[in-house]
Amino acid sequence: MAFQENENQKMIAQMIKDFGEKEIKPYMMEWDESQEFPVELFHKLGELGLMGVLVPQEYGGSGFGYHEYVTAIVELSKVDSSIGLSMAAHNSLCTGHILQFGNEEQKQKYLPKLASGEWIGAWGLTEPNTGSDAGNMRTVAEEDGDYYVLNGAKNFITHGKSGNVAVVIARTGNVGDSHGMTAFIVERGTPGFSGGRKENKLGMRASETAEMIFENCRVHKDQILGKVGEGFIQSMKILDGGRISIAALSLGIALGSYEAALQYSKEREQFNQPISKFQAIAFKLADMATKIEAAKLLIMQASELKNHGKPMTKESAMAKYYASEIAVEAANEAVQIFGGYGFTKDYPVEKFYRDVKLCTIGEGTSEIQKLVISRDLLK
Repeated sequence: MAFQENENQKMIAQMIKDFGEKEIKPYMMEWDESQEFPVELFHKLGELGLMGVLVPQEYGGSGFGYHEYVTAIVELSKVDSSIGLSMAAHNSLCTGHILQFGNEEQKQKYLPKLASGEWIGAWGLTEPNTGSDAGNMRTVAEEDGDYYVLNGAKNFITHGKSGNVAVVIARTGNVGDSHGMTAFIVERGTPGFSGGRKENKLGMRASETAEMIFENCRVHKDQILGKVGEGFIQSMKILDGGRISIAALSLGIALGSYEAALQYSKEREQFNQPISKFQAIAFKLADMATKIEAAKLLIMQASELKNHGKPMTKESAMAKYYASEIAVEAANEAVQIFGGYGFTKDYPVEKFYRDVKLCTIGEGTSEIQKLVISRDLLK
């Protein structure tokens, strides 16, 4: 496959670069230190069309495909990966789930608010004691007339406290039954639905991660996405696209680390010459650039398949696995190139170094991606 950056991607990249310089860079370390989730910034991103990149124009979105979506995440993450993470979670998880599996009434009700950035979306699958073992979830939904009553808790949820609406997966059947879970749309303010503890994190500190708690939360059957029992199957399909999101997030961090290190290596002098003249530094940069290019091609391949509605579970897992691993490597090498300055908050690579580790554990560990890839290879 041949991939050429289209005009929409170029436009999005320049728009985010300009927006980032004005609206993100001056405040990002303040948000990082205080762990503030800058809700107003996401309203502004909505005005730019970045909160509904994949949503068709008929529902108030930008109507773009996955190549444009990846560009948006990469460019945001080069500036501040916390913002890239929240934008990706909003688009591919909550909004994406309603777009892919909602009925027309649900789409008309929720997508315009989500695509405009008026509402922030959350997505609840992970639980305190199950993690990746979603089949054993303990959040249950029991039928009661025209309603289901939800009880349980979700954790590690992006926008768990601040989200205006959440797609929540709850057990409606037996434990371990892949057809025993159902997806519900639950609005903030619904009695029995509340935000719990907010996590105090190593990195990605401006992206809110918190619990969602359900205590006799009554949700009308109109709020079911698809059919009862389809929640787990739907979630696995949503996570295919989610892997592309995390791969793009990783690529953005890798590029941000590389570009900062490249620039610094040309400016920093030792022994009367720029440190880029030393092979020890130049070879690090060569390795970083080569691996970043390989990650980019894997992501493009998965995105191309996704755009055409073709199976891409293996390809998205490969992209996520490789991009996240090389992002960690790139951030580490960038700190090495900066030397002692890389260990200070005066330069961006310190933050990339802290943020990037989430990419190898969030949305499924690298080991899980290898499991997904190997299952596809061996089936």
